[in-house]
Amino acid sequence: MASQPDNVSRRAFLRGSVTLIPAVGLAGGVSLTAQANEPAPNLSEYQPVFFSEDEWSFLLAACDRLIPGESAGQGPGALDTNVPVFLDRQMDAPYGHADRWYMEGPFVTDGSPDLGFQYPYTPREVYQKGIAMTQQYCKQQYGKRFEQLDGNTQDSVLQGLEANDIDFAALSGIHKLQAADFFSQLLQNTKEGYLADPIHGGNKHMAAWKMIGFPGARASYRDWVGQHDVEYPLGPVSLTGERG
Repeated sequence: MASQPDNVSRRAFLRGSVTLIPAVGLAGGVSLTAQANEPAPNLSEYQPVFFSEDEWSFLLAACDRLIPGESAGQGPGALDTNVPVFLDRQMDAPYGHADRWYMEGPFVTDGSPDLGFQYPYTPREVYQKGIAMTQQYCKQQYGKRFEQLDGNTQDSVLQGLEANDIDFAALSGIHKLQAADFFSQLLQNTKEGYLADPIHGGNKHMAAWKMIGFPGARASYRDWVGQHDVEYPLGPVSLTGERG
């Protein structure tokens, strides 16, 4: 995982990412999981539907390191925008159950990355196994759970996952899931929750869109498509009807 970006580079990174994540639906197969009139919950009061209490604590800490919040002076972060809520809701949706995926073998887990997802696990299972093995590693290496570590040590653990330096097979005897693949899913879903339409559960009050100047589902954006390096003067609009 790269070192923390400054605000300018972070905005540039997120502007690049948003082109890969449409406002209406995501390539990963996420589902609409909120009603248009449902207010965004407060993260501190939200009760996870899928994740256990221990898994939820890990997600809160990990998301906060992947996209730091206002305290880091870099704009709204993953916790400010309810990214963990997005993750939890997706695990209880068709995406989390891999309902629309081909999940029959053989699973070529040591093949080329070009083959795509090759595990016999649904996204729900990837999170459960990945979190459990990451916590086991933290306890063995540091004597604490991930969320109990200081920020720099948490970053080191995430970097170890990303580089596949943490051997999940040695921890559990389960060789099929690689640490890097767990990290990749966690990072991808975190970015999706940060940048997707708020109807999916994240991007609370369109804070991420406001930061990068994305108009969202506003129908009047056509006249601005060809205007480059010009700040869009109107706030974003969500599929829920909320206006920024």
